[in-house]
Amino acid sequence: MLEQEINTEIKAAMLAKQEARLRGLRAIKAALLLAKTEKGASDILTEDAEIKVLQKLAKQRRESAEIYQTQNRDDLYTIEVEELEVIEGFLPKQLSQQEVEAEIKAIIESSGAASIKDMGKVMGLANKQLAGRADGKMISEIVKQLLSQS
Repeated sequence: MLEQEINTEIKAAMLAKQEARLRGLRAIKAALLLAKTEKGASDILTEDAEIKVLQKLAKQRRESAEIYQTQNRDDLYTIEVEELEVIEGFLPKQLSQQEVEAEIKAIIESSGAASIKDMGKVMGLANKQLAGRADGKMISEIVKQLLSQS
């Protein structure tokens, strides 16, 4: 279970005095605790729920890092990037754009989608199949591009 692994990693990071890693691990632990205490949530998170929490954290760090970079705040940018690296270490391997494109082409063929009008159907299938392995924004752009060509 991810929570136990995080606790073990926190102890190791504390002993090794790895401040950046410790920050990232504590952020993950806090987000997992928050997800478990949300209204309607069960006491035990599924693997899918854990991945969604990690993806949300990673997305927040990426967006913050971009903002800090455009504002020339290298000190804050560095913190966000360090935490992002820790978070990404617990996420499944992300697919490349070519791999995502190949999977979406297969989804389009199997679903019989013919035009941009079928985007909702293709997006539903693609998000389900590629959950945790590809960014939703990338999936959306590729689906739109492939359906507008047909």
